[in-house]
Amino acid sequence: MLRKTQLPLDHTVSLLKAAGEHTRLRLLALLAQGDLTVSDLIDILGQSQPRISRHLKLLSEAGLVERYQEGAWAYFRAREEGAQAQFVQSLLAHLSENDPQLVRDLEQLENVRARRAAQADRYFAANAAEWDEIRSLHVDEGRVEAAILKLLGEETFEALLDLGTGTGRMLQLLSRLYQRGTGIDASREMLSIARSNLDQSGLSRVQVRQGDIVNLAVQEEAFDLVTVHQVLHYLENPAVAIRSAARALKPGGRLLIVDFAPHDLEFLREKHAHIRLGFAVEQMNAWLEAAGLEVLESLRLSPSAAEKEKSLVVTLWLATDPRKPDPQTGSQS
Repeated sequence: MLRKTQLPLDHTVSLLKAAGEHTRLRLLALLAQGDLTVSDLIDILGQSQPRISRHLKLLSEAGLVERYQEGAWAYFRAREEGAQAQFVQSLLAHLSENDPQLVRDLEQLENVRARRAAQADRYFAANAAEWDEIRSLHVDEGRVEAAILKLLGEETFEALLDLGTGTGRMLQLLSRLYQRGTGIDASREMLSIARSNLDQSGLSRVQVRQGDIVNLAVQEEAFDLVTVHQVLHYLENPAVAIRSAARALKPGGRLLIVDFAPHDLEFLREKHAHIRLGFAVEQMNAWLEAAGLEVLESLRLSPSAAEKEKSLVVTLWLATDPRKPDPQTGSQS
């Protein structure tokens, strides 16, 4: 939950000036729903690119909107943390959901999301055979997800960071546990799929970003849980990614890693770009401990008798930052 922050008079006036214009207020209402580009907003509002860009610039300068680059595209989103986020939420809470203009804007937003979904479906269809081949080799995904939920427990928390988010599945699976979620992935195509999936799930408190999980561009000590699901086997140096993930944890925060146990399926290197053929528990534990974390549990999931055609074992590791949370700003919500 956002902690209430009181603002100086001059700061409040500047925020009111930035938000107090018809188009800018419509923009805030849209950007509170998720990530959108200038092109998306042009389609929704039916206004020119210079006009939309000027309004976004004013909102960004006031700190009401966040801007981030993803290749050649710039995405915008209503700020989700701090005093400006509280201001935006309070302001939007007073708008009528039945306002004709806002209703039309949301209808146009759904059209944009439908186009995203169609694009994601095309990419998914083109790559589905490759993903299905890998899934056919390991223990059923339902068992893995059930084990993840059991391992993490029922206690809710504030912030989740999902590294190598892919389709955004971890953000969906754990959505009832966190207040805000962030997914990082290097692939724009995968981020398109993630955005489409999150749109369809109605998760507006989640954002996905293009980035390098080895050199994370996120605030340190800002997340209660970091997840790394079936990602480390693609990396030359998984230990560096684990140290990067550890730095993102709040004191008392947890790191969940899901990956394969050691195996000898060499074709995964050649055909699917797997650099590492699984990880031994001892090796992963050593990397986690070297990153300053305490290993809480490791769990092996082997194919069942009904899955005798499958050969890959999935291992889950749960580790924690052993530092005590600050009682004033503790990680639990």
